[in-house]
Amino acid sequence: MAQPDRDSLVRLDLNNPVFQTHLLTLQKPERHAALDTLNKLRQMTWNQVYRDAGLKWEKIVSIKPPAGIEALYSLRISQARRATAYRDGDFIRLLTIAPDHDSTYGKK
Repeated sequence: MAQPDRDSLVRLDLNNPVFQTHLLTLQKPERHAALDTLNKLRQMTWNQVYRDAGLKWEKIVSIKPPAGIEALYSLRISQARRATAYRDGDFIRLLTIAPDHDSTYGKK
C-alpha cells in the first residue's frame, strides 16, 4: 500500500453515528468550537495537522485499534474535549467526542 501523502489536504469523514450524536448534543459554545476546529482541519495538510500545537494530534496507545485500523488518535476538538479518529488515506475518520480528557484514552 502506498504511503499517505503528508502534503495532501485533510478530508473529513463525519459519518460515524456516534461522532454525530456526540457533536450534535454538545452545548452550543462547545459545538461551535468543535465546528470551528473541523473547518480548520479541512483547510490543513496532514503535515500541518501533525505539527499543530493546538490540535495536539496524539496516538492512543492504551486502546487497541479495531481490525483494519493501524492506530487510533486523539485531537483537541474544543477547549475541554478531545475527539478520537484515525487516518484513512487523505481522510480523517472521526469516531467520538469524549465527555472528558481521560475517557479519550480509555482511563476511568
